[in-house]
Amino acid sequence: MNSPLLPAPWRVRKVRRETGDTFSLEMVAPAGNGFTFSPGQFNMLTVFGVGEIPVSISGDPADPGTLVHTTRAVGAVTRAMSRLRGGDELGLRGPFGTSWPVRKAEGGDVVIVAGGIGLAPLRPAIHEVISRRSSYGRVILLYGARTPEDLLYAKDLARWRKDFGVDAHVTVDRATRDWKGDVGVVTKLIPRAPFQPDRSRAWICGPEVMMRYTVLELLRRGIPEANVSISMERNMKCAVGFCGHCQFGPSFVCKDGPVFPYAAVRDLLSKRET
Repeated sequence: MNSPLLPAPWRVRKVRRETGDTFSLEMVAPAGNGFTFSPGQFNMLTVFGVGEIPVSISGDPADPGTLVHTTRAVGAVTRAMSRLRGGDELGLRGPFGTSWPVRKAEGGDVVIVAGGIGLAPLRPAIHEVISRRSSYGRVILLYGARTPEDLLYAKDLARWRKDFGVDAHVTVDRATRDWKGDVGVVTKLIPRAPFQPDRSRAWICGPEVMMRYTVLELLRRGIPEANVSISMERNMKCAVGFCGHCQFGPSFVCKDGPVFPYAAVRDLLSKRET
């Protein structure tokens, strides 16, 4: 893409319903010309005539010709996206932003903590880790959702456990139907998660209050603060640090994030977005 401000047309291959209000867009590049991306980066997606929004990439970095974006239908743009069908066109510019420190985690345990739709920005990192599974120790996934019906990527969770030895633990805020798993906030899973703190790296994405308490629990377990990364989902508009809408203290989420070392944003994390 020649200009980071100029959307390129991408074709929708399919729209997959994940939960009642959440869906995944599978997109293919024009003329098969995709691009590489790093786990944790995001794109700006445009529904022509409606608007543009930032959405984290949630597909496999090993497949640059196909992009997957998972989002929730909560506004005009995302509702328009949820109505797209195979063959429709979207504008796309990107990728933008920083990534999860996947390579730095080699040789140790990986602890991934996701809340709700926060699993989507972490999914590419999981893909990359399991593609080189022997380079890591234990891979722990702690995932919390509102209800069993709100869980994302159920088939992936089963496959990651069975085929790649991912130690996945799932909890919900409210049990429904015949749910037999854990009930409660995701931080309750941390004390019994089987990882070695001094050789672990932790990656966290979810609501900001969830991330704050998750970091505190991980630090109590003994994971060094320098080994903790979080993804900030504060609203981005231009993606290139021009508009200032996502300024976060001295940083811009779109350029300096969305993935930050926790130590870099610790004192700002409790500040409300305006």
